[in-house]
Amino acid sequence: MPVRRFEDYNPQIHETCFIDPSALVIGNVTLGEDCSVWPFTVIRGDVNRIAIGMRSNIQDGTVIHVTHDGPMVPGGFATQIGNDVTVGHKAMLHGCTIGDRVLIGMGATVMDGAVVEADVVIGGGSLVPPGKRLASGYLYVGSPVKQIRELTASERAFFTYTAGKYVELKEQHKRCLEEDQKHPD
Repeated sequence: MPVRRFEDYNPQIHETCFIDPSALVIGNVTLGEDCSVWPFTVIRGDVNRIAIGMRSNIQDGTVIHVTHDGPMVPGGFATQIGNDVTVGHKAMLHGCTIGDRVLIGMGATVMDGAVVEADVVIGGGSLVPPGKRLASGYLYVGSPVKQIRELTASERAFFTYTAGKYVELKEQHKRCLEEDQKHPD
């Protein structure tokens, strides 16, 4: 079962979302309209909350988690992901805030307390260290990330284009799953 309760928290999944049967969504998690969660992804809201905005896609093998409230980190760190966000394959997001229209490259890691403002590209394999703030409108690459250059107009247009293509793709996958359930072979 890809959606699981933890303690008193049941994931709140908008009816238009797609969650691949091999993915796992646990606990205090909210998925907005038209989100997609792809194969082997884990979104674990057990010790704090995770909220993912509309039309965001969380691609294969990604891990999203949080930090608990305690004496070392009062309040802990929830994970907040905005609208029209594309999270590339095998990314790791932990206790961070991601603004609207962000592309997180494959294999990138965003750590506790990091804030990624709107309209940002994080290159594949990059590391956003704890507490780092990435300003809007730039490409960031490296480990740790460095601001490389301003985004072009076509790169900015890519955010909503990609989000829209993933909305279309998740609808195709939903139809295939429904057909397979109706006609198992």
